[in-house]
Amino acid sequence: MTRIVILGSGFAALTALRKLRELRVDAEITVVSPRNELVYLPSLIWLPSGEKTGDDLRIPLAGFFQRMRARWYPGSVQQVLDGGRRVVTDTGELANDVLILATGGRYLRKLPGIEHAIIPCEGIASAEAIRDRLAAMDGGTIAVGFASNPKEPGAVRGGPMFEFLFGIDTLLRRQGRREQFKLVFFNPSQEPGQRLGPSAVRKLLARMRALGVDTHLGHKPVRFEAGKVVTEGGEIPADLILFMPGLTGPAWLDDSTLPRSDGGFVAADAQCRARGLDRVYVAGDIGSYPGPDWMAKQAHQAALQAEAVAKNIAAGLHGEPADHGFKTELACIVDSLDGGLLVYRSESRTFTSPNSRMLHWLKRRFEDRYLKVYR
Repeated sequence: MTRIVILGSGFAALTALRKLRELRVDAEITVVSPRNELVYLPSLIWLPSGEKTGDDLRIPLAGFFQRMRARWYPGSVQQVLDGGRRVVTDTGELANDVLILATGGRYLRKLPGIEHAIIPCEGIASAEAIRDRLAAMDGGTIAVGFASNPKEPGAVRGGPMFEFLFGIDTLLRRQGRREQFKLVFFNPSQEPGQRLGPSAVRKLLARMRALGVDTHLGHKPVRFEAGKVVTEGGEIPADLILFMPGLTGPAWLDDSTLPRSDGGFVAADAQCRARGLDRVYVAGDIGSYPGPDWMAKQAHQAALQAEAVAKNIAAGLHGEPADHGFKTELACIVDSLDGGLLVYRSESRTFTSPNSRMLHWLKRRFEDRYLKVYR
């Protein structure tokens, strides 16, 4: 029986597994990850306000794996060798006939003093740290910003930082404490969030002005210090710094025999195949793919790539052409606890909605519906 190994248990990995079974792929499937759980990262934005807890976002996967007839292999990837046929983990080695790389990326921590900032989307602990710091503050300045990978500008996750910014503003207003705080948004671009489209950028900046959020734009961050953000255009005094650096590939790629992009990701083609390798596929944040410069590093895009991977694997096993590409699409709701802004972008259309309270509840509803598959 064909042995398929999936590295990771995040959005791309789980979508690939589910799609393979939907396509009736009768193979031995093994999922490799440190924990057999999904952390629903898009809802980290609701931890500082208490609308969600860490336990709400941890979804055990044992039942899902059983339903999908998949074996979970506990371990952290150390290397991928022999053209993808051998995976080395900290708990042993696995051979495969087909490999799916879906472990996600990692945040660049090269800016000096990065330890003085909280990287919100690193996980539950970071979002809880924001919650606890806010609760302990009587006032002060909160600086919120993001940057990209200079060698791969598309490797950026800026959307959540707008959500943390607007969510904190809403939370402080609910608590009657907003006037005791100064909020500052900083970014190396004069038009932050360009991948969302020009209309979205205008609306986001207009909302900042309406909420009394100061901006420090067009200046590259140089370093962080205790109590300040230092940029090429000056300093921002800050009692709390939230910063999302650019993304790169996981550290284990350095010791692996896989093709790399300039930004440190696995280089993939339009069919999500690792370039130059046979039966090695890539989905999600670990990969660098051909496409428009606004292609997002987000769960929705990862799922679209994972679906293409599953279709190509199924086609190959059935003796059919494995030439399925993936749709490039950006879809998100920029949430603010009391509302949301819908942003959609495809090859043919870009759309940004007005801010609406209904969109906040739609995002909450989407989480419930999405996770129902895995519970």
